[in-house]
Amino acid sequence: MNPLPLPARWTQLRPHLAGEAYSNSPHRFNTVAAGRRSGKTERLKRKLVLRAMGASTTWEPRFFAAAPTRDQAKRIFWDDLKALTPRWLLAERPSESELKIRLVTGAEIWVQGLDKPERIEGSPWDGGGITEFGNVHPQAWPMNIRPALADRNGWCDLEGVPEGRNHYYEADSRARALMKELGAASEWGAFGWPSADVLPASEIEAMRADMDDLTFEQEANASFISFEGRAYYPFTEAVHCAPLKYDLKQPLVLCFDFNVEPGVCAIVQEQQLPHKYEHDAKGLPILSKPIVGTGVIGEVHIPRNSNTPAVCRAILKNKDGTDSVWSKHIGPVRCYGDATGGARGTAQTEGSDWDLIRAELKPTFGARLDFRVKSANPRERSRINAVNSRLKSSVGNVRCMVDGGKAPNVVKDFEGTPLLKGGSGEIDKKKAPMLSHVSDAIGYYLEYEYPVADDRMRRVTIGGV
Repeated sequence: MNPLPLPARWTQLRPHLAGEAYSNSPHRFNTVAAGRRSGKTERLKRKLVLRAMGASTTWEPRFFAAAPTRDQAKRIFWDDLKALTPRWLLAERPSESELKIRLVTGAEIWVQGLDKPERIEGSPWDGGGITEFGNVHPQAWPMNIRPALADRNGWCDLEGVPEGRNHYYEADSRARALMKELGAASEWGAFGWPSADVLPASEIEAMRADMDDLTFEQEANASFISFEGRAYYPFTEAVHCAPLKYDLKQPLVLCFDFNVEPGVCAIVQEQQLPHKYEHDAKGLPILSKPIVGTGVIGEVHIPRNSNTPAVCRAILKNKDGTDSVWSKHIGPVRCYGDATGGARGTAQTEGSDWDLIRAELKPTFGARLDFRVKSANPRERSRINAVNSRLKSSVGNVRCMVDGGKAPNVVKDFEGTPLLKGGSGEIDKKKAPMLSHVSDAIGYYLEYEYPVADDRMRRVTIGGV
């Protein structure tokens, strides 16, 4: 029996040719563009620990595990790296403040955030890995990370789900070209595989039922999608517009985006959607399963010279000064929106926009008023993916509709918001300055409650991944 066993966390990985080729890559740098929950990050974690355990140098080797932000890096790496590292190799208790593991050999593993990539500079690195590389600032690799690896001829793996045709796509394309030309002699290697190689068919079908076509191709099939044309391409008035119901007792959702021109708020309520049914794997409706989804039942749209108090007053009052239907709501009222709190608007002179909303709405709604706002805004593409997947999934499930008579500007937004030509799925704000704001507001809500890379996907336990 091995007197120095590995921890129980070292479970047997499921056999997978592409994954094993990556784990045994001879290349100094590797891109690993693979689908969600496909085991790519698990392989990176194990590689980091094994390299640290086996490091033999005249100096104290240092390795990093990085993600776009420190919070992400800690959530993704920290607990697993501690669990994978044998206790008999620890020189001291892992540092929870520095996110550092130090071994008796002198080797160190650090967990790093790249929201300020210059922090990785300074002391040289022997190797490392970056997850969600498509979300890292495009200049972080050439200007900050790659130079920090030079002194010790350090290695690095860049992994994550593809993120459009951006710097990750360029790095992966370059790596594939070099590997094809030079083979094992190439400094760069490129690997990738879809989620279906690892996840069970039932999970893939669940993902397909929840995601729109392009998002499924990106998130599950690990394809570098070229996003062109309309941001909300699944939306059509014939499919997504109908008179919707309002229930004064059910939660009322207020979706904010802070602007002066226009000032907006989308008014939303989850409800059974008219004539919408769950679809089976073949795309056929199941008439016994009506869909409960997101209904946009109203809006505030002030084209010029708006501010946050004006938007709130328009929620509570009709144009003639009478009380609005929303002001009489007796159920919970939940506010979602821009986490920046209006850096472009009223907050510059009068305090946080969220403080202003509270001041305007609390006298009417009291303790029923609730704020559900993240500490930082999600990526724009994450919001768009959440909206599109709600509008129509790959198998045809429609989980978002608009009452076009009561929210005509939401219809205009969904129909006309353009993407930046030649970009990586970013909205072209300059081409249509009056569009995208109210759909942005809805996107904050849908990304908060129904994110594409949601907890259900992260929680599913797959043996050997």
